[in-house]
Amino acid sequence: MKPIVSRLPSIAIASAITLAAIGLGRLGADAAPRGDAADGGVAGIIGPDVIVGALTGFSVYGTVGGVSAYAIGTTSCNVGDAILLWCDTNVAGLCTANQHPVIAQNLYRIKDGRIEMIGMSWLKHGFCALSGTLCSPCQNDPYGCDALGVGCSDPYGSSLNGNQGYLGPRSQVNPTTGAFPYPFTAAPPQATVGRRLQVAEAALNPALNSGAIYFGEGLYIAADDAAAGNSANNASYRRATVESFSGGAWTLSFAGATFQQKPAIWAWKEHGLGPGIPDPAVSIETFAVEGDGNWVVGHKASDNGDGTWRYEYALYNLDSHRAGRAFTVAVPGGVAVSNVGQTIVNHHSGEPYSTAAWTTSIADGSVTWTTTPFESDPNANALRWGTMFNFRFDAAAPPATTSATLALFRPGTAADPVLAVVGPAPPAVDPADLNGDGVVDGADLGILLGGWGLGGDTDLDGDGITDGADLGILLAAWSTLGA
Repeated sequence: MKPIVSRLPSIAIASAITLAAIGLGRLGADAAPRGDAADGGVAGIIGPDVIVGALTGFSVYGTVGGVSAYAIGTTSCNVGDAILLWCDTNVAGLCTANQHPVIAQNLYRIKDGRIEMIGMSWLKHGFCALSGTLCSPCQNDPYGCDALGVGCSDPYGSSLNGNQGYLGPRSQVNPTTGAFPYPFTAAPPQATVGRRLQVAEAALNPALNSGAIYFGEGLYIAADDAAAGNSANNASYRRATVESFSGGAWTLSFAGATFQQKPAIWAWKEHGLGPGIPDPAVSIETFAVEGDGNWVVGHKASDNGDGTWRYEYALYNLDSHRAGRAFTVAVPGGVAVSNVGQTIVNHHSGEPYSTAAWTTSIADGSVTWTTTPFESDPNANALRWGTMFNFRFDAAAPPATTSATLALFRPGTAADPVLAVVGPAPPAVDPADLNGDGVVDGADLGILLGGWGLGGDTDLDGDGITDGADLGILLAAWSTLGA
């Protein structure tokens, strides 16, 4: 028998939640237009299609060892044209117990022009879908709790999404297919913080985070949604505010609307200069790995005012099972690079993954961040699904378009994606550096004298002949660049 009793509180308040959420998350101005790849996630219109229609509130549980625990309420909607399975027991002729959505909860911070993921939860396993009308009129299906009908919505309050007994490991889910074993297996949770959305208390403390703004995110993974090709729009975000310190943790509240069908990385562009104020310097692009899952990359260049520029990259893995092993940004030879950094959010509560930072290397032609290869350690700290890493460096060159390569972690047939991003421009070439070695010296003088009386490359002033005027130009550059 299905555990319907455990949903009775939700059923009792479902109408109230739905009515309140309509103003916070209905498909409309804040939703990504279907079919518009430039504006967030895109889904098909055939088959089941689950989205996060609204993020409805926070629960706070306390702090242990400097880590605070939270949960986020989520209301899902089926915006497709077929029922979405929601089974946590075997139902003859319909589905098996593992054919239901799992729900990830994440938290992000924008501070000093940078977006960082600062917290993640385990996965709430769904059970007993209701029949709300948040996103559209609900077409009731004949399966009751075991499916989310076409157009229907289903609310999970934050207390239900924070129930430790319903939270299973991310590591047991293939996000690209939506497959996972059920019931899940896991060691008993740590009291207070185990399995829940964990955030360092210092990352929320207003005294340490002047000007910071925060965003919660919900993400649903479901097998039938994935099989229909509708998984690119399964995450939504909403702005969060830090309130008072109570019960050993900072309380959080939501403000404004839910931005449907967009993961929180989009907040970097849409709220990068403050709530509702876009940052025109941020670019966001989506891309997919053939036969795998969906990714989002954000990038930005900022003038440091001292002859260097800061280059920021945020890489979000929505539902790629292959995950990410390395990120490389092309840097022209001769460009000085410094202050290389990263922000990597760690899995917790007994997930098998390493928490080691990625190693960094600066070579002539690239900056690279990398983790241990899959072949050496399948549990290395790869950039796994539902997770965003931030990478950055300073360079003594203004911005231009360059390339970045995402090296995938798990083996597969699709090639590693190569992306167009902002990065350092090649250094200007001094025409007096005739051999192109970066200095003006005796070798260049020899080349100029070899062209004396002629034109061509040794004619530095463009008057058609190599003569004393060109020699003067070379010697002036020598005094600036030469040894």
